[in-house]
Amino acid sequence: MEQKAPLQFPCPFSLKVMGPNSEAFALAVAAILSRHLASDQLSYSRRLSSGDRYLSLTVTFTAQSREQLDALYRELHAHELVLMTL
Repeated sequence: MEQKAPLQFPCPFSLKVMGPNSEAFALAVAAILSRHLASDQLSYSRRLSSGDRYLSLTVTFTAQSREQLDALYRELHAHELVLMTL
């Protein structure tokens, strides 16, 4: 089995967050991201599921440390509207 090389910080990073297709979900994700990242370093893309029931947000940014990523994932996972993060 091939082992992945550890991340070298700072590095470009993409995070996908999925939840219901609602303004509340999008605002919650934006609020969480703003606590961990500067808004000028974020790039967003949005994609709806085939039935428009779910929204996928892909966020690209420069990750500064493993601790930053861990804290971001923990807070996203803890939110009731977030169904999945990749």
